[in-house]
Amino acid sequence: MNDVDDWSEDESSSDDLYGDLPQARPKKASIPAVLQAGFDSYFLHQGKTTKTSPAIFSAQVEPLSAEEYADAIKSASEKYNLTYSASPAIQESLSYQFPRFLLELEQGFNLLFYGYGSKRALLNRFAAEVCSKRGHVLVLNGSQPKASIKDLLTGIEAIPAVQNFTGSTGAATGNSNESQLARIRACFSSSDVKPLFLVIHNIDSPNLRSPKVKSQLAALASHTRIHFIASIDHVNAPLLWTATECSTRKRDNIDEESLSYHVPGFSWLWHDLTTMASYDFELAHADRSSYAGASANTQTGRGGPAGLTSGNTVMSESAAQHILASVTQKAKKMFKLMAAKQLAVMEEDGEGKTQDDFERYGISYDTLFTSVRDNFIATNDTAMRTLLGEFRDHSLIVGTGAGGAEILWIPMRRERLNKVVKGLDVE
Repeated sequence: MNDVDDWSEDESSSDDLYGDLPQARPKKASIPAVLQAGFDSYFLHQGKTTKTSPAIFSAQVEPLSAEEYADAIKSASEKYNLTYSASPAIQESLSYQFPRFLLELEQGFNLLFYGYGSKRALLNRFAAEVCSKRGHVLVLNGSQPKASIKDLLTGIEAIPAVQNFTGSTGAATGNSNESQLARIRACFSSSDVKPLFLVIHNIDSPNLRSPKVKSQLAALASHTRIHFIASIDHVNAPLLWTATECSTRKRDNIDEESLSYHVPGFSWLWHDLTTMASYDFELAHADRSSYAGASANTQTGRGGPAGLTSGNTVMSESAAQHILASVTQKAKKMFKLMAAKQLAVMEEDGEGKTQDDFERYGISYDTLFTSVRDNFIATNDTAMRTLLGEFRDHSLIVGTGAGGAEILWIPMRRERLNKVVKGLDVE
C-alpha cells in the first residue's frame, strides 16, 4: 500500500484495521490571502531591478588611442601576415584608370567612389601622382572625429595662391563659412589661379551630413574649377543627396547674386573602387566602447525614481559627442555648466581620472537648478526637467534619489569630460 487514497476496500474494513487512528489525507495547497491579477504580477515582475556585474571590459580597460591602435595593427600584421594578399594587386589594377578619372574631372564631373575596402591610399595616390600636376590639392579625412567643413574652408584659404590672390576686392569679408565660400569662389574663378582638387575621404561621415554642410559643399562642388574626389562607405550613403543634387551639372561664370536662384549640385559620377583593403586608418580614432557607451544603462532606469539610473557604466567620448550634437543650445549650456561643477570636484579629489565611482562627484538637483536659473538657461522646474530628459534617456546624465534629494552626475572620466567640454567651447 503506497497511498491511502489508493486503498480499494470499503470504509468498514479500514475502520476495523486501524481502529481510532487518524486517517492520512492529501495536503491541500495554501491559498494566499490576496490574489494578484495578471497585470499586477506583470508590473511586480518588471519593477524588480536586474543585478548585473560591474566588471565590464570598458570600465576596466582604457580604449587604445589612435597611435596605439595603429602601432598594434602594424605589428600584428607583420607578425601574423594579416594583410589581404590580393589587395595590392587590386589597387595596382585600379590605378590604370587614373587617366580616365582625370578626363572625367576635366569634363565637369565630380567623382564619387564606393565599394568594399579602404579607398584612402588609392585616392591619395591619384591626388599625388595626377592631380597635383594639374592644380592645388587638399585632402580632408572625414572619418576623423573632429573633421568639419570649417577645417576644409580654412585649409583652402591657407593655400599660398589663395592667400596672395588680390583680385577678390569685392568678395565678402569676415570669418564665417559664407564669407570664406565667397572668397574661395572668387579666387578660383580667376584663370590666374590653378584649379583646386578636393579629396574628401568618407564624405558620408556624420560631421558632413547636415543640410547646411551639404549646401556649402555643393557651393564648392558646383564651381567649374573646383573638382571633388570623394569616397563613401555607409550602405545608405546614396540617400544623402537627391536626384537633382546628384545630376546637376556645373555652370561657368556664376556670380554670387545668381547663386540665390541657381541650385548647386555635385554632378557625381559613381565608380566602384573595391580594394579589399582594411579600414585601419578610418577606425584608428574610433572608440571600441562607443556602442556600449551609447546604449548602456538605458534599461536600468525603469524601476528608478523619475527615470534616473544608477551604476558605474562609463560613457565614452564619442557617444557623448553624438548625444550633444542632437540637443538644443540651452541643453548644451546646461550640460557645460554641470560638467564644470563636476570637473571642479574631480580636480579637488585628485582621483577623477581613474575613479569610476562617479556618484561621489554628483551635485544635487537643487544646486544645479539654482545655477541654471541664475544663468537664464531654465526659469522653472518644468523647463529644467525637459532639458534633462534627453540626457537621461541616453544615460549621459544619471543619478539617484527623487524630489529635492536627487543627486545627478555625468558618468565620464575626467580626461574625456574635459575633451567634450572643450569641443563645446569650440562650437
